[in-house]
Amino acid sequence: MFKKILIANRGEIACRVMKTAKQMGIQTVAVYSEADKDSMHVLMADEAVCIGPAPSKESYLVIDKIIDACKQTGAEAVHPGYGFLSENEEFSRRLEDNGITFIGPKHYSVAAMGDKIASKKLALEAKVNTIPGHNAAIEDAAEAVGIAQKIGYPVMIKASAGGGGKGLRVAYNDKEASEGFDACRNEARNSFGDDRVFIEKFVDGPHHIEIQVIADSFGNTVYLLERECSIQRRHQKVIEEAPSPFIDDSIRKAMGEQAVALAKAVKYQSAGTVEFVVGSDKSFYFLEMNTRLQVEHPVTEMITGVDLVELMIRVAAGEKLPFVQEDIKPNGWAIECRINAEDPFRGFLPSIGRLVKYRPPESVDGQVRVDTGVFEGGEISMYYDSMIAKLICHGATREQAIGRMRDALNAFVIRGIGSNIPFQAALMQNPRFLSGIFTTAFISEEFPNGFVAADVVHDDPGLLAAVAAFGRRRYIDRAVQVSGQMPGHERKVGSGWVVQMEGKDYPVVVTSIPGGYSVTYGADRYDLVSDWKFGELVFRGTCNGTPLCLQLERIGLLYRVVHFGKQVKATVMTANAARMLALMPKKVPPDLSKFLLSPMPGLLREVSVKAGEQVAAGEKLAVIEAMKMENVLKAERDCKVKKIVATAGESLSVDQVIIEFE
Repeated sequence: MFKKILIANRGEIACRVMKTAKQMGIQTVAVYSEADKDSMHVLMADEAVCIGPAPSKESYLVIDKIIDACKQTGAEAVHPGYGFLSENEEFSRRLEDNGITFIGPKHYSVAAMGDKIASKKLALEAKVNTIPGHNAAIEDAAEAVGIAQKIGYPVMIKASAGGGGKGLRVAYNDKEASEGFDACRNEARNSFGDDRVFIEKFVDGPHHIEIQVIADSFGNTVYLLERECSIQRRHQKVIEEAPSPFIDDSIRKAMGEQAVALAKAVKYQSAGTVEFVVGSDKSFYFLEMNTRLQVEHPVTEMITGVDLVELMIRVAAGEKLPFVQEDIKPNGWAIECRINAEDPFRGFLPSIGRLVKYRPPESVDGQVRVDTGVFEGGEISMYYDSMIAKLICHGATREQAIGRMRDALNAFVIRGIGSNIPFQAALMQNPRFLSGIFTTAFISEEFPNGFVAADVVHDDPGLLAAVAAFGRRRYIDRAVQVSGQMPGHERKVGSGWVVQMEGKDYPVVVTSIPGGYSVTYGADRYDLVSDWKFGELVFRGTCNGTPLCLQLERIGLLYRVVHFGKQVKATVMTANAARMLALMPKKVPPDLSKFLLSPMPGLLREVSVKAGEQVAAGEKLAVIEAMKMENVLKAERDCKVKKIVATAGESLSVDQVIIEFE
């Protein structure tokens, strides 16, 4: 067994690999960019080596620097995590050439499956079902349009070296095919250094289902069941679960056997994932093989009881798999939510900055797991992807796993930056998601106009008002106990209050009960019992005897309440104060319609118009790159450009003016 391994990655996956390595008694080496010098994975490692500036192309993607770090520290093997160099044939081969073990497949397997065009040809030879399409590199947008017309819309335009939703577009017409080809090519070139693009048919009613395989060097290959990954936004997975609520045992077996056949065809060793698209008729087709550990691997670990990272290390060290196919039996259900640094109420734009508060939920009997690479006070950088953490919950049934996920999301505290927790919480309440009947179009169909605050509907707003009143009453009761008050002028505490929340008044009556307060709103009564104190962000207690977990925070005169993704800011006051407040003048916000503002921090890659130019609604104005994704800003209406304020190559802050219109 190895004595020391280097993890050629960062963030949560680097921490994840280190956790298993330490349990196995293996020393770990971290590599880091200058931007990551204070990161968690650096602090967790036994040794750490700086490998360059913040941009990944100058640090995490430089093979020579990784090999030098191995030689400098004496690391015998390298685990690549996912992303960066994890599916780079040259990296695997160069490590082998330098006598360093790659904890992953051999370079020839990476080469065979890392190229989507070549992998489809190999899949055909291995008698694996494949999607109709044009499996050769396309030269330009005009050729892309011609091919798309022959295949028939809709089509998927995909980068050959793509992954993680980058370099992928769905086109329904000639215009989208032309624009999608250019966007895919640019993203692929920037993210992977390979701009080859191909096109295939988009399957009707698609489910994205993947089979986890593990293989050793003795010819043993096993599939570890499947993962359902159809809940996606912009082709990036949002929620994953295992097993799939869609497929049955016969489909599972057929897909698993084809995945094993493909792995054996390329002499695969290590953990890998064969991805399939499954149509509404349960016909399934090979998409690609990821020759690495997947982001969503924890759900497989939870239902099979195996540690995939440990298996990867042991296989790389020359050990046999400790089980055969018949040993793999599912145990319950697992769901994973990706917690990302993005604002769901602003089109999921990246949110960059300091984690002022970061309190993930605690693990409960191994049924709640948090994989993360950040900590309170740390920075979310613009240079890397937006993932903050992965929240994984297990249950005996799908319903129980979802229930645990709801509670865990309620207790997950993030302040200082935006996160997609409200969106995840809304999905956990969605009737269609709860039914298990959905496709990869689920998010676009359920939220056709984007995700807005109105999409998060709480089924009992009176509860939120009652909790806000609880917080105010506890504050007042504490205030009246302060010593040194003037005799005869002590503050009197009334029971009648008005909670103002989202433009509506909630008249409530608050009375003390043992351990808390009883709040009455109309015919509804909420007996709230909790030892919650000011400064605590998570409120745990009971409401009418039922366990309750939410977030309650006093901000000046406001009380912020967060529950099941719904966030309200409530003002609690006397009835007389509420009448006085209604007489106050309202401040009118400034008119910003004549400006194009940067919706996120990022690098301004392109300004597509000039001063004096007339532009039409929908026309491209600028391109901003943030967290390895290109974001195209388009005109919302017909207008004329008055002035270009920002220039290409400039680093932008949120709401910085890019263009002024007449």
